Amino acid sequence: MKNALGDPQSVLVLGGTSDIALATVRAMAQRRLQSVVLAGRNTDALAVAADELRGLGLAVEVEPFDALDTDSHAALVERVFDRHGDIDVALVAFGVLGDQDEALRSVAEARRIVATNYLGAVTTCLPLARRMTTQGHGTIVVLSSVAGERARKANFVYGSSKAGIDAFAQGLGDSLVGTGVGVLVVRPGFVRTKMTAGREEVPLSTTPEAVADAIVASLAKGAEVVHVPAPLRYVFTVLRHLPRPLFRKIPM
Repeated sequence: MKNALGDPQSVLVLGGTSDIALATVRAMAQRRLQSVVLAGRNTDALAVAADELRGLGLAVEVEPFDALDTDSHAALVERVFDRHGDIDVALVAFGVLGDQDEALRSVAEARRIVATNYLGAVTTCLPLARRMTTQGHGTIVVLSSVAGERARKANFVYGSSKAGIDAFAQGLGDSLVGTGVGVLVVRPGFVRTKMTAGREEVPLSTTPEAVADAIVASLAKGAEVVHVPAPLRYVFTVLRHLPRPLFRKIPM
């Protein structure tokens, strides 16, 4: 349960080695967070992250989680809630950028991107929503992307997968109104993380810490959508409405 000041005390991180998710947990630890469940596939990296967070005074447990093993997701959610009790916040933070060129050549690569970013998130968010509705409170934080606001030719496979989960998350949030459960959709631009390492930065690039601060502030306000950095909201409002012939000429 949240404390008397409204701060979350427990968080489940799906994608437990995500740079953005871990930065968010660190930021939440400064606001009286008590316990964390890190769920992910890389056991060694999870162990390192768990040790770091324990050093901040948090109680940390680790659970195995594979975004592509969709048949296991409902059972994982049940296990976490049964074992750890109420979960105030669930961070759906896993995802892959993938290789656009490879996706054009290989159906397997395209399927991996879409299955991870869209299907894997759907099959975790639905059981999360059910359990949070039963407990009567909670927020599901879905890491989307501005890439999903209008798919660009340079990364339309990734962008379409983010567009799908963004729309799903918004609809899920609408369906949960009145239950005490909310959904926060986070739309960062280019974030300097291990996933984007080696790629050329673009204007308005940001950091995991900046995204984390925006998430924490949005949770406190009960916001439903947040862009990071904030000016991207206006940039993509314009880009969404550009005529397609003009949009195609933009080098991005």
